[in-house]
Amino acid sequence: MISVIDLQLWQMIAAYVFVLVLMLITKLKGIPREKEILIASVRMTIQLILTGYILVYLFDAPSPLYTILILMIMEIFSVYNIIKRTKTAISPKLKQIIAFSMIIGTVSCLLFFLLVVIQISPWYDPQYFIPIAGMLIGNSMTGISLGVNRLVDGMQKQKYLVEGALMLGATPRTAAKQIVDDAFDSAILPTINSMVGMGIVFLPGMMTGQILSGISPITAIEYQIAVMLGILGSVTLTVILFVQLGYKTFFNEQQQLKI
Repeated sequence: MISVIDLQLWQMIAAYVFVLVLMLITKLKGIPREKEILIASVRMTIQLILTGYILVYLFDAPSPLYTILILMIMEIFSVYNIIKRTKTAISPKLKQIIAFSMIIGTVSCLLFFLLVVIQISPWYDPQYFIPIAGMLIGNSMTGISLGVNRLVDGMQKQKYLVEGALMLGATPRTAAKQIVDDAFDSAILPTINSMVGMGIVFLPGMMTGQILSGISPITAIEYQIAVMLGILGSVTLTVILFVQLGYKTFFNEQQQLKI
């Protein structure tokens, strides 16, 4: 019989020694990150504690209304973070495309995963819905963030190449093709790299958590494979929607570059 080790308060506090080590190293190296590290650690702790109590309540009283509300909050927060991470100012139209791509891409993949792959009943069961939604949305948020920065940077730095192609008769789609392809490639690369190293270089967080909670490693592996493929699908769909719609915001109705 596998027993689960319940961490005591002093054991949780002991784990914060790693934060102190990092703060000490940055202090000795003259890197002004102590305040940021401290705020991040405190914020992470408070957010996770609050999330834990909310999940306990949702698990005890599952409701489609609460589940959808949590999903909306996660989507709004992810879109806000993507826009905040963008290195340069972007147009309102591009912000709308970011939101559209995130919502359509993640929700469609989430519903397919829940209803077809693992076939949960009811569909709004928060025990499955919320953690899986978090993983799909979180990874898609990272993918689109990389795609946005690469697309905007490419359109700005390769402005004259795009304009030259347009003057030679190329369509905006053709003129921006290389930039769009580079943005898509850079956005999906982290997901592909994590898949390559998974199981040999590292054990994923979800799988590790299941094993520590006493679930059979085989069962944990089955879920991890399914979830990882779901993440791949969500990142792919959200990013391809973004880059294929996003590049058009850099051109006007006369097919001229607006930068």
